Amino acid sequence: MRYFLLVLMSMAAGAADWMRFRGLDGLGVANDRNLPVEFSPSKGVVWKTAVPEGKSSPVIVGKRICLTASANETLETFCLDRDSGRMLWRAALKQERSESRHKLNHPASPTPVSDGTNLYVFFSDFGLISYTLEGKERWRMPLGPFSNLHGMGASPVLAQRKLILACDQDTKAFLMAVEKDSGKVLWKADRSDFTHSFSTPAVYLPAKGEGEVIMPGAYQMVSYSLETGKKLWWLRGLTWQPKSPPIIHGDTLYFNGWAPGGDAGQQKDLPPFEDVIRVADANKDGKLSQEEIPAELKHSGSWQAIDLDHDGFMDARDWSFYRARRAARNSLMAVKLGGRGDVTGSNVLWRYDKSLPDVPVPLLYANTLFLVRTGGIFTTVNPASGEVYKQGRLTGALEGYYSSPVGADGKVYIASENGKVVVLKAEPQWEILAVNDFGEDIYATPAVVDGRIYLRTHGALYAIGNARP
Repeated sequence: MRYFLLVLMSMAAGAADWMRFRGLDGLGVANDRNLPVEFSPSKGVVWKTAVPEGKSSPVIVGKRICLTASANETLETFCLDRDSGRMLWRAALKQERSESRHKLNHPASPTPVSDGTNLYVFFSDFGLISYTLEGKERWRMPLGPFSNLHGMGASPVLAQRKLILACDQDTKAFLMAVEKDSGKVLWKADRSDFTHSFSTPAVYLPAKGEGEVIMPGAYQMVSYSLETGKKLWWLRGLTWQPKSPPIIHGDTLYFNGWAPGGDAGQQKDLPPFEDVIRVADANKDGKLSQEEIPAELKHSGSWQAIDLDHDGFMDARDWSFYRARRAARNSLMAVKLGGRGDVTGSNVLWRYDKSLPDVPVPLLYANTLFLVRTGGIFTTVNPASGEVYKQGRLTGALEGYYSSPVGADGKVYIASENGKVVVLKAEPQWEILAVNDFGEDIYATPAVVDGRIYLRTHGALYAIGNARP
């Protein structure tokens, strides 16, 4: 009985925190009430603290708010006091290298994760590092360098004393589990059949059977045993560059995958490598230079994006991924969990492929899926059938979206790239309640805890809402 009460107390304490990207189970949902609708840098702000630049989202554990940043060849982890916004500690690492990355990415993009006592941080320019919540280093694990044209983006997650990290890249991709207290590698799953992606893995803990780590990647989603890293099931037909993590509700997984060139009607069926090499390999060296590829088969984008090993040529592996990329389709899908082996033809419940988000994770809240696409296109979908309830534009905020929506108090909060925080009524027939302008870029996803919204902008962290948490 005493153990049961301790478990309940632990669960209650954890529910009041926001210890990973998008909070409890990565769902982006809080049970808070009386959250504000209208607010701004001069209205409804409990405190504001200037913070160094970064795109990671706030993690909230007890009285601490933890973030990462990067500037002046330094990778920094820091914690603020939740009541006042006062800086409690800062820990810095020297940035020994600078990975290749997209202009919208950042050295401090991945969000930390906490087990309630310690903090776990991933920097692609360094690797993994763990701190106590007082800022004392516990262990470190250098990783990389990575071969990702746009830079790494996945955040670490925790499950059953295991720290899970996905490192999908163009060569030597892998998924690993690390013992959270020692930093010892428990298992490492080879994912060399995948190219770069940015999705954070999801953890599925069924009532019966073994736990799973579910990882989307280029063209395929794979489930691995949480205990051993063994491959359990896989699902084909994903797009070529996933960014959104899966979300799990009960025994159903929802996943959004969008990448350029994958919308309906944009696909092209390319011939196999052996057919192309037979007619196009002028110097007979068994590979293709840019000049040798026939004009009708050429890639309109960056050569680096399809020359995966960056040797200046396309070999059979490069062409195989390029061919799959030109045939890939974007989609939002619902998948029944619990399968084994290839579940492509058996476990997909529905697919939807119109006006999908690029980076933002779908929000499942109030029995509705909420989606936001760049340009301010907002869609609500029935999670049981994939049927669209309503689609429209977020008037007053028709711009880019990289932060993910969160749901609480019957409302949906969505932050745009240009700093507009849109508040919607969380209903299938949604309506705009307010558009709040913060005047500077927002890429981080807000955290909601104890009646407050914690919002990271380009240069500050805001606590908005109740004066007393």
